[in-house]
Amino acid sequence: MIETIFNSLSELLYGNFWLATFSAFAWGILSILLSPCHLSSIPLIVGFLSSQGEISLKRTFNLSLVFAIGILITIAIIGAITLAMGRLMGDVGKIGTYLVAVIFFVVGLYLLDVIRLPWDGAKMSGTKYKGLLAALVLGLIFGIGLGPCAFAFMAPVLGVVFQVSSTDMILAISLLVAFSIGHAFVIVLAGTLTKKVQKYLNWTENSKVSRYIKKTCGVLVIIAGIYLIYNTF
Repeated sequence: MIETIFNSLSELLYGNFWLATFSAFAWGILSILLSPCHLSSIPLIVGFLSSQGEISLKRTFNLSLVFAIGILITIAIIGAITLAMGRLMGDVGKIGTYLVAVIFFVVGLYLLDVIRLPWDGAKMSGTKYKGLLAALVLGLIFGIGLGPCAFAFMAPVLGVVFQVSSTDMILAISLLVAFSIGHAFVIVLAGTLTKKVQKYLNWTENSKVSRYIKKTCGVLVIIAGIYLIYNTF
């Protein structure tokens, strides 16, 4: 079933402009849903949002979007650097993966209330931008470990981009943008739905439900860090 979907999407990449763009968007969504390392971004952003206290739906969306943009920025930079170095695109090596795993452990312990970090937007003065900055930094760091995973799913799209970039730059750019939007869409949707669910359940930062969700996300983030280390062997 999955193989059939992959084959169909790969064929659509060579169709007309809109079919190719839709296929690239779908590849972006699948790069999250079918990748264990990318799926870990969901509990990470949900846990982060749970630590922000009472925030509006708009701010929840903004924080999720900035987090996703941070991931995309890092992936783009890593892809360009590793390609220029003649390495497999996105391959940051074991050191980069270990660095992200350490960040996962730190964030996981923070969500479990074992340690404290200076980015709790609900408790800091001047919170308007500090929460956004924390989300951006978290996304930038998280993106380091996602290089190989991201480019594995991005390979079909990049193959077409490299082929058409010299003759149809608009299509090449559209494919990259569509993939990025699809990739970010899942993360932003998950983060935004956190606030919607919170509204219906009347969560607060100190409620039992919110604490349970936060701690569960902390455990999942730590497991994701372990997975990253295990996957390097």
